[in-house]
Amino acid sequence: MQIPDVYFKRLDPNAQLPVYQTQTAAGLDLAVCLPRGDFTAPGVIIEPIHKGGSILKLPCGFACAIPVGFEGQVRPRSGLATKHGITIPNAPGTVDSDYRGEMFVALINLGNEPFTIRHGDRVAQLVIAPVAYIRTHEVDDLDVTARGAGGFGSTGGHGFR
Repeated sequence: MQIPDVYFKRLDPNAQLPVYQTQTAAGLDLAVCLPRGDFTAPGVIIEPIHKGGSILKLPCGFACAIPVGFEGQVRPRSGLATKHGITIPNAPGTVDSDYRGEMFVALINLGNEPFTIRHGDRVAQLVIAPVAYIRTHEVDDLDVTARGAGGFGSTGGHGFR
């Protein structure tokens, strides 16, 4: 198994770089870097979307270099999602190997109560995964399959074997 090297550059001296919380964890935890320069502030409140809240784009305070042939997948943390309804609206978010800007996490509150995010809170996970590069071809016809053009939900209960 190829183990890629990923390089991190701290953009804010108070940023927490991603870390695995256990030896065999799939994702590195991403912590927010808030607010810039004033760590005595109470944090950022994410209001529930159904009560007029919006998607927040929160900085992590670092940039990274992911090798060609890999991507970063930004995924929700299960505890935040199940306990508070805090999740990532575009999950999983993709970090391409050629991106060198600051890492951000977009969060949305699908819960019923406002939720406060403070500096250093772990709000997402970064999974590094291989990417399959393909060649594309335009054709007049595609091969025939049992499913055919059946859309969402078309494979449930048909008993295909």
